[in-house]
Amino acid sequence: MKIAFIVFDGITWLDIIGVYDPITRLRSLGYIPDLSWDICSYKQEVSDNFGLKMSTTRIKPNLGEYDAIIVPGGLGARRLQFDEEFLDWIRTSLKVKNKVSVCSGALIFGAAGYLRNKRATAHFLELNALKPYCKHVVDERIVEDGTVITAGGVSSSIDLGLYLCEKWAGKEAAAKIRERIDYKK
Repeated sequence: MKIAFIVFDGITWLDIIGVYDPITRLRSLGYIPDLSWDICSYKQEVSDNFGLKMSTTRIKPNLGEYDAIIVPGGLGARRLQFDEEFLDWIRTSLKVKNKVSVCSGALIFGAAGYLRNKRATAHFLELNALKPYCKHVVDERIVEDGTVITAGGVSSSIDLGLYLCEKWAGKEAAAKIRERIDYKK
């Protein structure tokens, strides 16, 4: 299994790290030994609104090469929903079976056309902005509709990571990873 973690300027880092940590443990704990991932962006280095930077491992790859793409939120996502060049890159993931977003990252999926006739969620302050893109906007922690999974605000990112661990490797894997990261319900 191969995952593309999408990063961009104006990202909320916890949106991506909260998902990244549990998922990458699927490999380190032997649940998905062939799991691999790339940190993908449209440029070599990105930063949040406060200056924390990260280097990417791939610049604008064809996202159709991946089994899953994970798009976080942040103020940058609000801008990128109107950036056609960025959206065209995201649309290269059309046939990807697992399109996953956290927080306002759902706005990017909506603008890319992935939420038409679907249920979706986002950060509670972005639910109205999400309405033009989907059939039903719901205020839930995690929503799965077909090939798209959306999660609420930033604190839902760890929940989403564990949800994906269970989806891809089973309840035992998710329980063990929950225990390892000392995440209590």
